[in-house]
Order: sequence, then structure tokens, then C-alpha cells
Amino acid sequence: MRITLLACFILLIGGCTASPVIQADNTQELKVAAERPQAYLPKLQGKRVGLVVNQTSKVGDSHLVDYLLDKSINVARIFAPEHGFRGDHDAGAHVNSEIDAATGIPITSIYGKFKKPPVEMLQQLDVVVFDIQDVGVRFYTYISSMHYMMEAAAEAGIQFMVLDRPNPNGRFVDGPVLEPEFRSFVGMHPIPILHGMTVAELAQMIKGEGWINQAQALDLVTVPVANYTRKMPYSLPVAPSPNLPNDQGIGLYPSLCFFEATPISVGRGTDFPFQVIGFDDIPLGEFAFSPESRPGSALHPKLEGKQLLGIDLRDSTKRGLDLTWLVNAQQQFAEHDMSLFTRPDFMDKLAGTDALRKAIEAGQSSAQIKQSWQPDLAKFKRQRQPYLIYP
Repeated sequence: MRITLLACFILLIGGCTASPVIQADNTQELKVAAERPQAYLPKLQGKRVGLVVNQTSKVGDSHLVDYLLDKSINVARIFAPEHGFRGDHDAGAHVNSEIDAATGIPITSIYGKFKKPPVEMLQQLDVVVFDIQDVGVRFYTYISSMHYMMEAAAEAGIQFMVLDRPNPNGRFVDGPVLEPEFRSFVGMHPIPILHGMTVAELAQMIKGEGWINQAQALDLVTVPVANYTRKMPYSLPVAPSPNLPNDQGIGLYPSLCFFEATPISVGRGTDFPFQVIGFDDIPLGEFAFSPESRPGSALHPKLEGKQLLGIDLRDSTKRGLDLTWLVNAQQQFAEHDMSLFTRPDFMDKLAGTDALRKAIEAGQSSAQIKQSWQPDLAKFKRQRQPYLIYP
């Protein structure tokens, strides 16, 4: 997607970087890295290229795979993250390794049993290119897949290139910083839930902070978005996953994903996932909806076939991390002598700590909880500064 700006934004490099950064174009248009072929095609010519891509990996109207093949780049293997190469798998669904019917290129799943390909497989390549649209939330697993692929590239002694894209939640830095004992695939790094970084910036931080094996040996190249600032609004041209179909869901996702650890539905199995909350036994509001099976996005959604009452958030203007809905639900469940966090371990993995769950259960307000995060957030902002690419 290209956006014409009223003013010319100049890309600033924030401090020293942990890897070579190819400078942005001095134009007025926002261009994602994939739309800047002069910045990366020369580095791929004559190389055996592996791609970490999905349905968001677009160059204009073309998929990056097709675009590179058209430019005579040797695409030797595709690596598919959660939701699959085409983005048509439900959250948590097993993604099989296969052959892409359109191109004959082998596809290796990096979601499921094997999250990191073997060194022998990567040694058959010269470079791995990561080009996936992220949403800037720690528990969204594309950055976990990037972590493992960076580590595999470092261990195999090959280059890792990140083609950057804007962070639609880039203006927010909020939430608890992950504690090491709660590390999982839905939270691998000691960063807040909303980290305010693009994938290229985060890749530089992962390398620079030594969060992967053989980090200093990794040959990391990042290609930035041209003419982008992190506070710039960005509407995603392609849905990043089946249950984040629009900007509204992406904006509410950081707040509503915690309900996945509760009996409450966030609208999976409807036309508006991550834009509503509802329950059957306790009326959380007056909005009625009923989840149904939808293969590819919600095969068996929570509370399938039941009439739920809750809150319609499709017109909500709240963004960032808002705990109000979660705190209110805890109060309503407590009044009925019911437990809200029926999956406490999962809640703690999402939060990256057990302190958030315990604070909500203890009746603390949203303001009190957010205040407790501030020292760690201030420390994180200082820590990330050398790796920032955009103002």
C-alpha cells in the first residue's frame, strides 16, 4: 500500500545499529521495503534464496515469491509461519510442509512441531529473506518465527535479510515486560506487549542484545520502509491473519487477546473477530451474537452455537492496551462466584508475568496496574534506542 503524504518525512537512524541498514528513498511516498527493489535485488542475484513469507508479502499487486521469480532470483525454499503460506489456517492449527502448486518450490512449515529448520537445510541456501506484516504485539507469533529463523541462519552461517513493513500499533509502548520464566512461543523476548518497533528494528535488537544463539555471528541486513515514522497511521492492505480481518480488530487485539485465557468469546466464528466480547451465562452487555464454525478461521470457536450477550466494539476508538474490559469482566465474574481466568497458565504466558493476572484478581484498577509497569517501560525505551530506524 502506498500513501501520499502532505509533507516529506526523512528517515532518521536512531543511534548506532546492530546491522547494515540500507537507506530509504528521499521521496514523499511511503514505500514498504519490498517495493524498493533497488535496495535488495542486487544482494539476491546469483544467490540461493529462502523466503519467510505469507499472504501479506506483497510487492504492489504481486506476491514477493512471484516478483522475485520474475526478476530471475533463485527462490529455493519457502518457510511458512503460523496461519500458513497463504494465511488460510486458523490460530494454532498445524501447518504442513508441502510443495507450492503454482511454482513447485518446496514449503517448510516453521509452525507446529518444528519451529526452527535444521542447519543442514539452511546450508543449502545463501540468504533467508523475512517479509511478513506484523502487528506490533509481543504475543503475535510472527516475531517468534523470525527469532528462530534468525538463529538458524546464524548457526548455518548465512545472511538474514529483513524487508521491513510499518507497525500499525507503532505509536504505543505499553504492558508488562516479559519475565524469563514466562517465556514461550507467544512471548520470547524481554519486551513489553506493545513494543512500538517494526520487525527490522526488533531484529536488530534481537541480534544486538544477544537473544539468539551465535547472535554476533549473524550477518543481518535490514531494508527499511521509505518515508515512515512510527506515529504515522497505517492501514494494512492485506489481513495479517484470518481473525484480524481489518484495522479495528488489529487495534483492539492487544487488549482483547487476554480474553483467550477466559471463557469469554472475542468473536471468533463471526464476521467481527477481536471486535466484540460476549458470554452466555453472564450478560456482559446488550449486544447479542452467536459464534459458528468457519473453516480456515475458526473451525470450532469458543461457545459455538450459543447465544452470547456482550459489548460491540466495532465503533470503539480505544487503541493501545486497555485493561478496562478485562477488569470489568473480573468484577462481573466475581459477583457470580465464577473464575475469570480458567486458563491461568496461558494468561501468564500472554502477559509475560503472573503479576497482571494476580493484580486483576486482587481488584486493582487499570490505572494502578499500568502505573506498576512504568519503571520497566522506561528502562526498555532506553534499551531499544540504539536499534531504532524511524523517528
